[in-house]
Amino acid sequence: MQKENLSLPQDLNGVHIHFVGIKGTGMAALVEIFFHNGAVITGSDVADRFYTDEILEKLGIKPSLFSKDNITDKIQYVVYSSAYNFETNPDLQRAKELGLPCLLYTQALGWHSSLSYSCGICGVHGKTSTTGLTGTILKELDDIPAQILAGSVINSFGNTCTYTSPLIQKLDANEKKKKSIFVAETCEYQRHFMAFHPQKILLTSVESDHEDYYPTYEDIRDAFVDYICRLPMFGELIYCADDKGAVETALLAYNKRPDIHLVPYGECAGGDYKLTFGKVENEKNTFTLKGFDKEFALRMPGSHEVLDAAGAVALVCQILRYFGKHPVDYVEKIAKGLENFTGGKRRSEIVRTFKTPGGNDVIVIDDYGHHPTAIKTTVSGYRDFYKGRKIILDFMSHTYSRTQALLDLFAASMDDADVIILHKIYSSAREKAEDFKITGRTLYEKTIEHQKAVGTKAAATDSIFYFEEVLDAKELIEKELEKPLPAKYPDGYLFITMGAGDNWPLGKEIFK
Repeated sequence: MQKENLSLPQDLNGVHIHFVGIKGTGMAALVEIFFHNGAVITGSDVADRFYTDEILEKLGIKPSLFSKDNITDKIQYVVYSSAYNFETNPDLQRAKELGLPCLLYTQALGWHSSLSYSCGICGVHGKTSTTGLTGTILKELDDIPAQILAGSVINSFGNTCTYTSPLIQKLDANEKKKKSIFVAETCEYQRHFMAFHPQKILLTSVESDHEDYYPTYEDIRDAFVDYICRLPMFGELIYCADDKGAVETALLAYNKRPDIHLVPYGECAGGDYKLTFGKVENEKNTFTLKGFDKEFALRMPGSHEVLDAAGAVALVCQILRYFGKHPVDYVEKIAKGLENFTGGKRRSEIVRTFKTPGGNDVIVIDDYGHHPTAIKTTVSGYRDFYKGRKIILDFMSHTYSRTQALLDLFAASMDDADVIILHKIYSSAREKAEDFKITGRTLYEKTIEHQKAVGTKAAATDSIFYFEEVLDAKELIEKELEKPLPAKYPDGYLFITMGAGDNWPLGKEIFK
């Protein structure tokens, strides 16, 4: 087994690093960060084109196909994705032969976090949006040297996964430790976030997920507790007081570490970050926070996005306090940052708008929501935001273990849709279909059973459909979009592809 060197030089200027699996979202984001810190970057991956190719092209980086020849004598370090290993990947095999220091992505991210005043954003739901919101606000604060890394492309970052303040470039390696902020989305899967070095942690939510690794709720909850306990003496935990799991996790961590400073946000919170929801009007959500004499506006649908925004404001304000500044002096810039946020790749992403041949107006949205709670809150948010539109939801469940463990919750998560379309389960490479008794059709039948029991909009079986293969649903969707709309839906249709599977091409196909 390759012995892994868990650190890189403090100054990356001119250091040649090769990324194995460079097209992964997290990997491409770390490439951006290291590139802006002066590193020389090469990388390898498969031939398929991903949206991260555009990010790499902007940096002038052209990935090679996996090959031993990629590892030249100019390379000083290798960073690799957990999707690849030393037994099968030729780049890693060659690096091992040469004795090059190799770091997992999570180790490299953790090392980078140790060089700044770092804040980790975590939670089962909302961490990408919260990270994007935090970074978009920090972009407006021109006196805070900050670097941000999100788990997806964020529109307001300039269609990249990261943002680097120009002030960062003016700091030397020693100054960055005390004078710069690094905010990153940190992942709970396989306890990846345990490599991070947080000074502050923002916790959005905790509930059962990743059942292949965390069989019980207590398993995943305890992982978050352990992560929180990585905070230094008197470190800060900013947590959502409206999420039962986050509250329980915060209290368990506090029992272990009573020195930790707890900062709640949300409707149930006390203090400066007590949230009061405003109204949904003109495709904007408005809200107030107790500590500010200001109504904030967010151009994103759903109460869950407002909660993420409240968390982002809380984190930014606590960062300002760290720098000895008064948050109320920055209220207009915070408000501007919130309004500038328009989501990211596969996060309530409006992929196109068009009119059908029959004249119906259609908005197509793609969203990564793949957990019942995320589906329910997101579709409910669309229902409030797009009141005058009929909703067609195409959902593809991801992983057999998650679908089996949360079957009833999945079936009850789509009540706000008018038409529901389901498919086969999108499997994970970590599991085999034959090990499970569940299929996509199981979810379809359970959804019909639930909808009939509660008498929702899609209760009639002719409003719930199943297609094993995704593109087989195209003809049905086209016919649905051409149907005359009732008076309660004067604005047209909202067609949603949702899930962590590969149903997103449907949005392109129906447009064609």
